[in-house]
Amino acid sequence: MTKNMTLEKYSMGVGDRFAHQAGAQLRAFMQAAREGADVIPVWNKSNREHQIIGSTPASVRAAADAAVKALGWTRPYHVDADHIRVDTVDGFIPCSDFFTIDVADWIGKPAEAEAVKALVDRHPELVGRHAIAGIEAPVETTRAEVEQMASKYLLAVQEAGRTYRHITQAKGEGRFITEVSLDETDSPQTPTELLLILAALADEGIPVQTIAPKFTGRFNKGVDYVGDVAQFEKEFNADLAVIAHAVKQYGLPANLKLSVHSGSDKFSLYRPIRRALARFQAGVHVKTAGTTWLEEVIGLAEADGLGLALAKEIYAGALAQAEELCRPYATVIDIDPRRLPSAEAVNGWSAGEFVAAVRHEQQNKAFNPHMRQLLHVGYKIAAKMGNRYLDALAACEVTVSKNVTENLYRHHLKPLFLDRG
Repeated sequence: MTKNMTLEKYSMGVGDRFAHQAGAQLRAFMQAAREGADVIPVWNKSNREHQIIGSTPASVRAAADAAVKALGWTRPYHVDADHIRVDTVDGFIPCSDFFTIDVADWIGKPAEAEAVKALVDRHPELVGRHAIAGIEAPVETTRAEVEQMASKYLLAVQEAGRTYRHITQAKGEGRFITEVSLDETDSPQTPTELLLILAALADEGIPVQTIAPKFTGRFNKGVDYVGDVAQFEKEFNADLAVIAHAVKQYGLPANLKLSVHSGSDKFSLYRPIRRALARFQAGVHVKTAGTTWLEEVIGLAEADGLGLALAKEIYAGALAQAEELCRPYATVIDIDPRRLPSAEAVNGWSAGEFVAAVRHEQQNKAFNPHMRQLLHVGYKIAAKMGNRYLDALAACEVTVSKNVTENLYRHHLKPLFLDRG
């Protein structure tokens, strides 16, 4: 299999809605590096975000390159075309070197019967009883069960292959990193399902370097994990075991690793993830995105004066358009409208009160996860402000950038890659 550009062992996806925080984000990675954590930044932005904001993929590359040059970063870095499909990828091809191929819409749509049969015929090792190192109980499946799994996932894998080959035709082999995203679906993949998916990806000739499965529980935007942490840890360990097995069995890239989507602010999962990575000596890619946008709003509020006024205006606009803003994110937010303060109440808040409500400090009784989630999906309100919002970022740059750097380092990089115990 052709060797691709190689993604480092530890990497973190960082979103930057308005392309103003690349320097502040990079300073967090540099601080982590000084402390001994070698984590690679991957700036990511989806087609949906570009459409809402009116930006272009080239703006992400320009911001990343400028930050790297200004701060003298000498390690690798990447720009991710996040959650693309074959019909949305073309605008990203010139400026991205990391492509997250989203195939969730094809999961569950049955592939042709002959193709399903051919896949199972190629992989008799998936049928019957077999052990996977790192998973306590042997895996046992019948041919009918494997065919059922193949029918569920093969079309999605074929679509990933079609998209990968489309990108390859434009960029050339080995010149980009491929991630396959399976997370935006109804239920977690079982170890056997993940193994079958990886076998099928190998058959398609996709040198996948990260894969984003669906995990148990809810990965709501901008707030902590909701679910059974012990069950998550069990699944995460099982997925790492399957990946290690598949790399040897199917000749997939040796650096293939799990990707955790909506990984920002999942504080209760960081310790289980660290334990699992140590156990398997594995790498990981964790995607954070809207947490930086939220730190912009917090930084504006903390600056007081015009910054606080603008933050309050953004919240009032988001509250007025809550139904429209929340609709595209319905599966990844849990907002109780009764817990959202009125625009009038928020208008009377001090800078400290606004910051306390939105900053993700769970021990603070003033923290309001419902308000935080609404603001997370409310970046469209700031986008409509145009230069007025961007000018405010520039005017409040000191407090905004401080919050972006501290949040990324203290809440994400440090607990994932530096904290012991």
